[in-house]
Amino acid sequence: MIVGTPAETKNHEYRVGLTPAGAHLLCADGHTVLVQRHAGLRAGFSDEAYREAGAQITDSADALYAAAELIIKVKEPQSAEYPLVRAGQILFCYQHFAPAPALTRAMVESGASCIAFETVTDAQGGLPLLAPMSRIAGRLAPQMGAWALQMANGGSGVLLGGVAGVPPAKVVVIGAGTVGSHATQIAAGMGAEITVLDIAPDRLDALDRHYQGRIKTAINDPLTLADCVAKADLVIGATLLPGKLAPKLIRRELLREMRPGSVLVDVAIDQGGTSETSHPTTHADPIYLEEGVVHYCVSNMPAAVARTATLALSHATLPYLRKIAKLGMSAALAADPGLAAGLQIHQGEFISQGG
Repeated sequence: MIVGTPAETKNHEYRVGLTPAGAHLLCADGHTVLVQRHAGLRAGFSDEAYREAGAQITDSADALYAAAELIIKVKEPQSAEYPLVRAGQILFCYQHFAPAPALTRAMVESGASCIAFETVTDAQGGLPLLAPMSRIAGRLAPQMGAWALQMANGGSGVLLGGVAGVPPAKVVVIGAGTVGSHATQIAAGMGAEITVLDIAPDRLDALDRHYQGRIKTAINDPLTLADCVAKADLVIGATLLPGKLAPKLIRRELLREMRPGSVLVDVAIDQGGTSETSHPTTHADPIYLEEGVVHYCVSNMPAAVARTATLALSHATLPYLRKIAKLGMSAALAADPGLAAGLQIHQGEFISQGG
């Protein structure tokens, strides 16, 4: 099979869908690997490294998309890429169709088959291709929140960990899944006062036992959420409904109850965001002010640490990629129901209503 890796075009997206090590394994499997010129450069992978691994370097995205049967990339196609995706092609990447009707229509009309990283499942029902980036986004969220709290960025001037004689910042994490648990770990390490909200008692129990009283946990009901958010210096939105729009848990009127200069880091923005005031931002222009609250809503947060993120993502995706390339898509999906759960669009038909 001809496998192609284009350069990412999303704003400040420095990750790459395939590493030289991955290219080497695919070439050893007997496949042809095409990599767009400089696709991995910002993540630390030179064109020469790909050549040494056996890949061929193409000068343009047009040439790569025209030749490749299977496209492996990181983020969903951007509008300039829509015309490049063609009928019969397999697109394997994050796709986030739920909040993006234009993207969905374009991919349906392309006739391609779209397998979304974020809805592939494992034998335990987990999300093995979303989890690596969720861990990274969760670890970044308190860092970004601490930065946004600085007064030069519009924040209230609260230090996350406080200082002797001055209490630390109040951090509320909405969601105790992968993002939320990793955000809690970093925020706790920074010395913040943390409350984690979730609807699942077992997740809260696991965090409570792990931190042995160093954090607070609460069941996420509307009154508890409103009380915690109103008092927070930093809110981290870490909710997830796989393949669906994130629930809008924070209303505009609740933001008005927060102290001016408080911060919302909405990690769920890829799926529409957890606040009705959230809209996607970029690494070039990451924050905006709404109702006196600084919003950080970058939709590709892990790109800030592209080297780490590319390696973590490739480790997770490569076994699936090799399976598709070896068996062909139909046989690979038939052999792996979890991979089949990732198929969102196939030859002009929208497969998963959750996508």
